[in-house]
Amino acid sequence: MIDRRRLLGSAAAAAGLAALPTLAFARPADEDARLDAILSRQFEADLNDAPQQATSLGLDVGARAGQRARLNDRSLAHAEAGRSEARAQLAELQTIDPAALSNAGRLSYDILGFQKEVAAAAADFPWHTASGWRRTPYAVSQINGAYIDVPSFLDTTHPVKTREDADAFIERLNAFAGALDGDTERSVAHAGMGVVAPDFILDTTIRQLTALRDQPGADQAMVSSLARKMSEAGIEGDHVERATTLLDGPVRAALERQIEALKIQRESAVHDAGIGRLARGDAYYALNLKAFTTTTSTAAEIHQLGLDQVAEIQAQADELLKGEGYSQGSVAERMAALRTEARFVWPNTDAGRADLLTYLNAEMDRVRARMPEVFARVPISEFLVNRVPPAIEAGAPGGYAQGGSLDGTRPGIYFINLKDTADWPRWTLKTLTYHEAAPGHLFEGALALQSADLPLYRKTVGFSAYGEGWGLYAERLADELGLYDGDPFGRIGYLESFLFRACRLVVDTGLHSRGWSREQAIRYMAENVGDPNETEIDRYCSAPGQACSYKMGEIAITALREDVKGRPGFDLKRFHSAVLEGGRMPLTVLERRVRAAFA
Repeated sequence: MIDRRRLLGSAAAAAGLAALPTLAFARPADEDARLDAILSRQFEADLNDAPQQATSLGLDVGARAGQRARLNDRSLAHAEAGRSEARAQLAELQTIDPAALSNAGRLSYDILGFQKEVAAAAADFPWHTASGWRRTPYAVSQINGAYIDVPSFLDTTHPVKTREDADAFIERLNAFAGALDGDTERSVAHAGMGVVAPDFILDTTIRQLTALRDQPGADQAMVSSLARKMSEAGIEGDHVERATTLLDGPVRAALERQIEALKIQRESAVHDAGIGRLARGDAYYALNLKAFTTTTSTAAEIHQLGLDQVAEIQAQADELLKGEGYSQGSVAERMAALRTEARFVWPNTDAGRADLLTYLNAEMDRVRARMPEVFARVPISEFLVNRVPPAIEAGAPGGYAQGGSLDGTRPGIYFINLKDTADWPRWTLKTLTYHEAAPGHLFEGALALQSADLPLYRKTVGFSAYGEGWGLYAERLADELGLYDGDPFGRIGYLESFLFRACRLVVDTGLHSRGWSREQAIRYMAENVGDPNETEIDRYCSAPGQACSYKMGEIAITALREDVKGRPGFDLKRFHSAVLEGGRMPLTVLERRVRAAFA
């Protein structure tokens, strides 16, 4: 049995804010207003500094219209200024007296306080890079860098509805070379501090950069997207030709400079996979575990929890596999064999990929139609399934979600990596859809963005354990809704997903706290889940701790539901509202909120 108290820890300990200074005579209304003013001002300052986020949220209009033509600043000077800003924001928040806040104010204080405390602590590591879901010591890697983010952003997020939008696209593309050079500058600076990615990470990164450099500008997805959007909007101009010239000229040159810088780093790179090889690497990993799991659990505790979960899930999978006539070999061996059966695999062709995407869209429509049964509120926005851009698929995750705009007019997108359709046998795809789309990431994220009750700084805050934990909980909920009924292989896929995430607890902590090699991690995954996915292992090496957030979050959410389900007034819709209606938050804060809802 899982010890929930050990997993969640105490809210005060996790937030680390219990000893802050107090203002004895402040009234709650006054302190709430002061807190809201501070958090709103900090959010606006952060948004001023993040034009790509402003576009993603649909806020690059009116006074912010100029942001539509800018990319994020990725220079070394900007990163160093950000470290000082992180410390200053925490110090300003610490002028608030939490005891003088209302319950609603205290919730915002605890949520944002955790985030800002972690950001300030990360500022003590001059080589730390935070970008989206990634917290990494490597400014450029197979999963991180402008060369990955900007093409995808311009393809899927930048709007082209007017000539001004098309002009802004060109301005952003004109800034792409500078963004690449900023990444190169930081990567070189970090290498001077002794922070160089492992050799196998650099090898993949250099291959991806080379592929992008060598792809003619006219053939790149973002240029095709620009041409299509301009045609649909009836916009005339030479923007496609200008975009092609920029990609074939200054962008290609900046990519070449980055490749050469990484080749120099490759000469001294080591094969050691874990963060423990770096100076203060153990402290950095502990901080990343805190940030990603939002608990006080140690690497040793998480490692053992993973071992326990692996054994438990394997026993369930063994019984289900035997029921379908698969009784020979280990669970991992049987799952590996199941993956290769021709009846489950789409052809690895453009037509096969199109058929796979059609299947996913149909499944997404089916599950969305069931959501009102268990949720009091459902999102208004559309969800789409897109292929991960081929230029970056070699190092990209298997699937990931990109949230829509605040007003719901730009849909959320669920990306699936289709470099090889054999990676996605049919029996795995239902579970992936429930995790990434509905009732998982896109569903949960859209509810937060479209909430009328949350301030912007609460709508847009993110915590990996909450988001990924909810995604994994969504898979469990789909099973409870009967979405695997009559599909035993789909249920095997569901168990494989849980087993895969349990293995991640073991492998991530093994790599970064126990000195495991890359090969040892690959072998463990092969022996326990039957999927020796090197791309996944490399991802854990580049983003230490992130892989632990999934199962830690799901365990916490499921344990909370079990804990309150016998209380007066409990029903599934109310529970889901208690979890989702407050937006994303640390697990420790979520525990207190859910308990209060059923007190």
